[in-house]
Amino acid sequence: MQVPLFRLGCGVNSYEWGKKGSGSAVARFAAATPSEPLSIEPGKPYAELWMGTHPSNPSKDLATGRTLVDLFTGNKALLSTTVSARYGDRLPFLFKVLSINKALSIQAHPNKKLAEQLHARDPQNYPDDNHKPEMAIAITPFEGLCGFRPLAEVAHFLDTLPPLRRLVGEDKASGLARAAAKDNGEDKQACKAALKAAFGGLMSSSAESLERELPQLVDLAKSEGAKFAGGGVASTAGETLAELVTRLHGQFGHDIGLAVLFLLNFVTLQPGEALFLGADDIHAYVSGDIMECMAASDNVVRAGLTPKFKDVATLVDMLTYNYAPIEEQKMVPTAYPYATLNRIAYSSGSAVVLYDPPIDEFAVVRTLLRGEGAKATFEPIDGPSIVMCTSGKGTIAVGTTRLDVSEGHVFFVGSTAECVLEAGAVGDDGEFTTFKAFCEVDDASDRQRL
Repeated sequence: MQVPLFRLGCGVNSYEWGKKGSGSAVARFAAATPSEPLSIEPGKPYAELWMGTHPSNPSKDLATGRTLVDLFTGNKALLSTTVSARYGDRLPFLFKVLSINKALSIQAHPNKKLAEQLHARDPQNYPDDNHKPEMAIAITPFEGLCGFRPLAEVAHFLDTLPPLRRLVGEDKASGLARAAAKDNGEDKQACKAALKAAFGGLMSSSAESLERELPQLVDLAKSEGAKFAGGGVASTAGETLAELVTRLHGQFGHDIGLAVLFLLNFVTLQPGEALFLGADDIHAYVSGDIMECMAASDNVVRAGLTPKFKDVATLVDMLTYNYAPIEEQKMVPTAYPYATLNRIAYSSGSAVVLYDPPIDEFAVVRTLLRGEGAKATFEPIDGPSIVMCTSGKGTIAVGTTRLDVSEGHVFFVGSTAECVLEAGAVGDDGEFTTFKAFCEVDDASDRQRL
C-alpha cells in the first residue's frame, strides 16, 4: 500500500517566453525537484513547471520513478472514490509554476462543449477534449491583460488613438461609443454585441492595414509619453500604456496584439494576489512568476502576440464579451477554516488562506508560517492534494511519515490524510510559504469533515 505522502519529481518546459537561467523561479524549483537530472543553463529559458497527471508532462514519485497515474491505478484510495468516480484515474487539475519574461499570447480557453468540438476537428492544435478554467496567484510582481475593459475606457481609446479607430472601423467604433454612452446595466446584450463588433472588426484587419497603422501607433507611444492615449484612463496611465506598447513592440514587432491591448484590462498583482479566468475569457500574461492551477487540459485558442497557431475566427465567436473594471475581476482569498495554527503561528501572524474559484476541479490554499516551530494542521479531505514550497524551509508530515521541505520541493498528499506543515529555521524572507492545490467533490459549503 502506497504511503499517502511522497515527494514528486516534476518536469519543466523551456519555451522562448520563459525567464532565463537561475533568474527563473521555474528553473530553481525544477532543479530542486527534477523528474530528470537538471543543471540550470544561464542562457536557457525555463517557462513552466508541471505538477500533475497530464500525459504531456506527468509527475513521478521521486523515490520509485512511477508516475502518479501508475500509482493511482494500483491504489484508487489515493484519489478517493468520489473523485475517481467523477474524473477517472487522473487528477482533475494541473498545477503549474510559470516564469514569464516575454508576454504570452492573447488567448482564451474553450468551454467543455467547444473543447470537445475543437478536439474532434483538430486534435493537433487542440489536444484535449476538456475545458480549461484557470487561476493565477502571483509569487512575484506580475503584469497581465485580463478581460475586456469597461466600454467607456475602450471608447476613450478609440477617440484618442486614430490608428486604433481606423483598424476597428468607423462604423464599429461609433457603435461602441453609442453603447458606452447608454451603458447603465439595463441592456448588457446590446453592449456586448457592440464590443464583439469592435473586437471582430479589429481582429479582421487586413495585413496591409496592420502594416500601415501599427507603426503609427508605436510612433505615438514613443513620442507622446505621459500624454499617450489622451493621458490614459484612471486604471492605466498614458505613460504606462506607452511603455507597454513599446515593450511589446520590441518583443513581437508590429503584431495585432499592440492594438488589442487597448480593449483589455491591464493588471498588476503583488505576491498573494490572484485572478480567476473562466472558460471563454480573454487574457494574456505579460511578466512575472505565478502559481497557476487549471482543469487538466492544454487547449489554447490564440489570436495575437505569438508565432504559434492562431484561430481568430474561433476566438471572436467563443468569447463571453463580459467587461468590468479589473478590480472586479481579481480574486479575494478568504480564511481557510479547516486548518489549525499552533500558538507560535498565531503569535507570529502566520496565515492560511483559500482561493476558491467557482468550479469543481480545484481550489488552492496558501500557507505562510512565520517563526521556527510555527505549525498548521490540515483536517483530512475527501480528495487528493499537491503541495509545493516556494520559500523557506520546514517539514511536512502525514501520520508517522515526516519529510523535510525546501524551496521547490513538491509533494503528493493522498485522500483522507491529515497533513501537518511546520516551519523550520527562518529563511531569508522570513516565511515558510507553501501552496496546496486540491480537489474535493462535495461543495465547500457543506463538506463533511472526515
